[in-house]
Amino acid sequence: MKTPSQKFLEKLGLKDPEENVVQPGTSENSGRRDSQDNAGQPEAPENGRREFFKKAGIGGLALGGFMFSSIEDTLAESTSKVNRNSAPSDLKITDMRYAVVMNGGGRCPVIRIDTNQGIYGLGEVRDGASWRYAMFLKSRILGMNPCNVEMIFKRIKQFGFHARQGGGVCAVEMALWDLAGKAYNVPCYQLLGGKYRDKVRLYADTPEGRSEEEFTARVQKRIFEEGYTFLKMDFGIELLKDIPDTVVNSNFWDIGRQWSNEPMSYGAALHPLTQVQITDKGLDILMQRIERVRNKIGYTIPLASDHYGHFDLNNAIRLGRACEKYRLAWLEDLIPWMLTDQWKKITDALETPTITGEDIYLKEEFIKLIDNHAVDLVHPDLATSGGLLETKKIGDYAEERGIAMAMHFAGTPVSFMANVHCAAATQNFVALEHHSIDLDYWESLVKKVDNKPLIEKGFALVPESPGLGVELNEEVVKKHLDPQHKQYFAPTPEWDVDRSWDRLWS
Repeated sequence: MKTPSQKFLEKLGLKDPEENVVQPGTSENSGRRDSQDNAGQPEAPENGRREFFKKAGIGGLALGGFMFSSIEDTLAESTSKVNRNSAPSDLKITDMRYAVVMNGGGRCPVIRIDTNQGIYGLGEVRDGASWRYAMFLKSRILGMNPCNVEMIFKRIKQFGFHARQGGGVCAVEMALWDLAGKAYNVPCYQLLGGKYRDKVRLYADTPEGRSEEEFTARVQKRIFEEGYTFLKMDFGIELLKDIPDTVVNSNFWDIGRQWSNEPMSYGAALHPLTQVQITDKGLDILMQRIERVRNKIGYTIPLASDHYGHFDLNNAIRLGRACEKYRLAWLEDLIPWMLTDQWKKITDALETPTITGEDIYLKEEFIKLIDNHAVDLVHPDLATSGGLLETKKIGDYAEERGIAMAMHFAGTPVSFMANVHCAAATQNFVALEHHSIDLDYWESLVKKVDNKPLIEKGFALVPESPGLGVELNEEVVKKHLDPQHKQYFAPTPEWDVDRSWDRLWS
């Protein structure tokens, strides 16, 4: 008759080591084949016992360590490495709160989604957007299982739109992946299908200085001290403001107000509607700026460009042709992203790659650009494009049609890490933007769970920790809250009740 411990071992698929011992007065052939050495002799009892304890183990624990313990203690010890933070199928969303963090001069709302099991997920509304874009989604997701990321995304995606209006949906999606990763004890990239790379290449701005010497010092620091292997610069027509005979129609439009959003201002006018033109003199000045940077960094390092001002496709082609010899990595957002036919004309006319997409919400508009080969690269901002999974879908679709994907980013390390996981999981990824290199407290806003740095020599290290792999550094975050909105994840009961009928069909 078998003892309780023998029955327990049998359930685990193991044998009692005493069964290998030939008892006095019994046959060596008792319905089983005994272990034998090379000489054909039965294994000595002591050798068999040693070999058993060497080979047998559950969860890394040798059976010898619990042979004489109770069944309860044995089970507790053998399952000690199982994640007890959550039972994923029983998770429920119980709350959503926010804190508005200052990222240099920009506001970046960070949200926290709480659950009935104590674990939570972090997400980030896109830089410059309102926390309200996320919070009015709270009533629509309370009580749902956060691990059903796609189901929840489909429920709320109707409430996002292009540019900053997509920020709320994307923040929730980030937080859900963070939660799901923690629940299943795996990094987010694993939930997206695994990773192609252990570190993610970053591209950095090339800062101007007040003098040639200061500019040279900054560029050298970027490359030789900070280790960046990919740079980006701006050389827009704002530089030509108040320089005579450089821009046609600047007597009507204030080309220095590219970032204005007041009605009928230059910044709020769709590019082709301004009829601004760049003269030969203006082009020469802009090309001198590019040449100065190229002379400092050489041609080994990719150099991308951005923020030209508002002008039509003819001037975009003229500008693009003027800088062909500098072999730029890409010309970014020459005209608004939705002008697909015009983008194709520009792309077909130039050797320099074209790119757009940082203000596009969801994959459908990217598909139009990709199918028309209207750009050479797509450039989603994950905090607008739909979050981690939607951005990976965009990258995968582009890859199938021979188009690469770079990623736009300007926010806190929370959104940064969401980008890192997505970039790690997407094969045609080129580089991820990093806007906050010179912000001294930026990295300290979070603590990486694996205690490794966020960035090492121009590359983001892909974490192996569950979820996004970071937690907020509460002390630092509280020092950098929006002066006009200093609450830190305070209760938000005013967003608990859903008061609308949202279905899109009858």
